[in-house]
Amino acid sequence: MIRLIDIILSVFGLMIVLPLIFVLAIFLFFDTGSPFYLQTRVGYQKKCFTLIKLRTMHRDTESIATHLANPAAVTKLGGILRRTKLDELPQLWNVLIGQMSLVGPRPCLPSQLELINERDIRGVFDARPGITGLAQIYHINMSTPKLLAEVDEKMLKHLTLLTYFGYVLKTIAGKGSGDWTREG
Repeated sequence: MIRLIDIILSVFGLMIVLPLIFVLAIFLFFDTGSPFYLQTRVGYQKKCFTLIKLRTMHRDTESIATHLANPAAVTKLGGILRRTKLDELPQLWNVLIGQMSLVGPRPCLPSQLELINERDIRGVFDARPGITGLAQIYHINMSTPKLLAEVDEKMLKHLTLLTYFGYVLKTIAGKGSGDWTREG
C-alpha cells in the first residue's frame, strides 16, 4: 500500500514541482555550472543506486557525507536550497522508479561502513530509503551512526499510513533542518 501511495504522490509531486526544478536548475547552472548532483547511495537490501539532487556545493567538492563537508563548499544559493529542502525535490524521481520511498531511512554513502553495519544489524535495509523520516524530523544525522540506526529501526517498526503521512506533512511544514555541514 505504501508503494502505491509513493507512486501516486511522486507523480503528483513531480507534476507540481517540475517547473520549480526547471527554474532552480537555470539559477544553479549560473551558480555552479551544473544544476544536478548524482551520488551513489546504499538502498533497499544494501543495493546501490544513483540519488539525484539539486547541486548545493561547488562542483569540485569531494563526495563525502554532508556533515563532514567543509561549509565553504556550500554556495549561497545552495545554502538556501538546503534550509528549505528544495534540493531534495528531484528525489521524487528516485521514489517514482522504486529506488526510494517518500518516508524511510535516509540513504547513506557506501563509504559509511559504521552506519551500514548498525543498520544491517537492525534490519533497516529491509525497507526502501526515504526522502524524510523520523531522524530528519528530529535533526538526527549521519554523524551519530548508532543513534541514527536505532531511530531508523524505531521508525520502521512503528510505520503506519498515519505516521507516513505525518512525516510527509511535518517535512512539508518545515520540521527538521535539512542537511548541514560541520562548523568551519
